[in-house]
Amino acid sequence: MLNKIWLAFILSAFGFACFNAVYLGDGLIFEQMMQSVFSMAKVTVELSIGLIGLMAFWLGVSRIAEKNGLVSQLSRLLTPVFTKIMPEVPRNHPALGHITMNMAANVMGLDNAATPLGLKAMRSLQSLNPIPDTASNAQIMFLVLNTSSITLFPITVFMYRAQQGALQPTDVFLPILLATMASTLAGFMAVCFVQKINLLRIKSLIILSLIIGFCVAMVTLLITLSVEQLNYFSSVSANFLILLFIVIVLFVGHIKKLNVYDEFVEGAKEGCTIALSIIPYLLAMLVAIGLLRSSGLLDGLLHLITMVVASLNGDTRFVDALPVAFLKPLSGSGARAMMVETMQNYGADSFAGRLAAILQGSTETTFYVLAVYFGSVGIKYVRHALTCGLIADLAGILAAIGVTYLFYA
Repeated sequence: MLNKIWLAFILSAFGFACFNAVYLGDGLIFEQMMQSVFSMAKVTVELSIGLIGLMAFWLGVSRIAEKNGLVSQLSRLLTPVFTKIMPEVPRNHPALGHITMNMAANVMGLDNAATPLGLKAMRSLQSLNPIPDTASNAQIMFLVLNTSSITLFPITVFMYRAQQGALQPTDVFLPILLATMASTLAGFMAVCFVQKINLLRIKSLIILSLIIGFCVAMVTLLITLSVEQLNYFSSVSANFLILLFIVIVLFVGHIKKLNVYDEFVEGAKEGCTIALSIIPYLLAMLVAIGLLRSSGLLDGLLHLITMVVASLNGDTRFVDALPVAFLKPLSGSGARAMMVETMQNYGADSFAGRLAAILQGSTETTFYVLAVYFGSVGIKYVRHALTCGLIADLAGILAAIGVTYLFYA
């Protein structure tokens, strides 16, 4: 699947560039595309170098958590949940603890911690994979939940809205939460459908109700805070919890007579190896994404959508923010730049500006995550992971558009 998708990206970008060169006389587009290739190659190395330190640190901490038993305790705590949606993972397996830590980091919006912990979880699941080059059901479920996970603290979006002059930068909090919940639910249901997971069990419904109830409680608490209060609360709580976790891991390791320094170093070595191993996979995907952007294909698609919606007498205001939706599954930094550009052009409190912010907070960079996570364990055949991930993205995009019309039309 990845082979076909990657080839389709490059061929479609080249074909559209040839169309521009022949019919629009834009011969310089090929130069722009080659500059994009060189730029993406440089970005790949920069991302990988930046990831080496993070991977080394968090996998060092994770190794100590494994050795001192904290990961196994987390596994036991979450076993009732994950045995229903990942039945091939044995009860109390360390992978369940790694998955829990990754999802907790995602919920808190801690990308720097979430990625290394997610890669560790993927490697733990790979140890159970009977076909090493093909994604297992558990790996697919984890990846889809990772790419669509609910984020309770989209502080970055609030900060950009504040910088662009929004009167109430946090007024998109509830729409973002609703959109990302739709994305998560759609991705989860899609995987359950394909993998024939029975969701009509009472325990599953109770767990789902508790998750929704927790989200509603958090909304009730946070929606009343100003951007300064929310930023302070998020910064203090998130960083305190991270430091507390690190201290607990080290302290428990010391109590259990572990040489925490040596264990940390061994884990850090593993992190360096993983970070270097993903460079080829990351390079391949970023080059394809760069060619799509520089060829003008995305702009052409937007123009086509505008024409179709206008011909049907529909409201075309949402089209102005669609570049964020198109780029988010492909490039997180590209989508962020498009969000800022949309707010600058139309205003942070405009319909398009708000929709761009909601889109940015409601979906994840699916192709990036898929390339990095599966690439780190050498998986070539992703099966239904990409399809279910894109279903989650589509649900998030449609929900973002819907709630924007509901709140701000």
